[in-house]
Amino acid sequence: MSKGWLPRRALVVGLGRTGEAALTALEERGVDVSGVDRSLGNEDPEALKGMDVLVKGPGVRPSNEVVRAAHARGIPVWSELELGYRLLPDGVRVAGVTGTKGKTTTVRMLGAMLAAGGRDVTLGGNEHAPVTEVAGTLEPGSDLVLELSSFALNDVDTFTCDLAVLLNLEPDHLNWHGTFEAYRDAKLRVFEGATTKVAPRGFGIEGALEFAEDDPLPAEPRMPGAHNRENAAAATAAARASGVADDAIAEALRTFEGVPNRLELVRELHGVRWINDSKATNTAAARRGVASFDAPLHVIFGGSLKGEDFAPLARDLPANVRTVHLIGEAADQLAEALDAAQRAYTRDGDLATAVRHAAREARPGDVVLLSPACASFDQFSDFEERGDTFRALVEALR
Repeated sequence: MSKGWLPRRALVVGLGRTGEAALTALEERGVDVSGVDRSLGNEDPEALKGMDVLVKGPGVRPSNEVVRAAHARGIPVWSELELGYRLLPDGVRVAGVTGTKGKTTTVRMLGAMLAAGGRDVTLGGNEHAPVTEVAGTLEPGSDLVLELSSFALNDVDTFTCDLAVLLNLEPDHLNWHGTFEAYRDAKLRVFEGATTKVAPRGFGIEGALEFAEDDPLPAEPRMPGAHNRENAAAATAAARASGVADDAIAEALRTFEGVPNRLELVRELHGVRWINDSKATNTAAARRGVASFDAPLHVIFGGSLKGEDFAPLARDLPANVRTVHLIGEAADQLAEALDAAQRAYTRDGDLATAVRHAAREARPGDVVLLSPACASFDQFSDFEERGDTFRALVEALR
């Protein structure tokens, strides 16, 4: 039994992996469905004719012409998350995790804790499988842990969580949402109708179980950084709320190794540790990455712009940052902020040059950290390609 009404005819806008999953799921359930995508040149409001619902992929902005036309015509607009939720069997427990940073790590850590407690767990959303792709594979009584982006939460209607977790909230994706207020409002929709709420200490969510980085834990996480301990505290609070015993939580904390592109140790060469934090796509994440190490640091910043102010990042760089290497289209704005903070830097232009330069500068005991504080779309298809490139460049060093 589905959780809600499904349309007779639907239009899917945005045919990336998530949009394709939505289109396939609708087809399999007998819905008359069509798909359009800007890259195909067939995005046209006329495609809405006769449609009951528009389902949008996560990359499709509210300003999209077809989306705006749907709103104007009174056609419901759903994210793929909303559609996927409607396809879930009754009895599936839904845990939703959102926040500006730490979502993927916390989702995988919470999943590991639930699995250690003997639960049947599936991960979905954002950087995991689309919800519409996994919905048909789930059994009543199983657990679905979802990584929820602001894009997905922006267009939900019936979606609710049994357990809703907010990790943190910093300015991000302002080029998509337009304002921080719109971004914040999308994130906070995770709590609408939630049975159990988990939020940072002092955040002010009524009735929420609270967590903080200094909470006592059943075991210490293996990953470096205060922010990862905070992620562990959030996952622990959520797992306990789900009925998982502390010995199972401790087992997961002791064995969970982390996630690629998030303070990932690539290698140690000539006494220098090379750390891949390519997922640090905004200044809040880069600050956490830098703060994770006491050793002398050589940091690679830069990428595509997201509308952030780099001045606080530059001003607050700790004294252990010995060299800064700038790459990508953000180099000019980063340089301006570093000049104002009277911090030295070099313009290396691209990642390969920055890696070679940092290798010459670093000494035994030092850390070279890729923590870009920017998106990747100027020189790479996504942060994963950027991380893969960094990993390959570092592995090639001799």
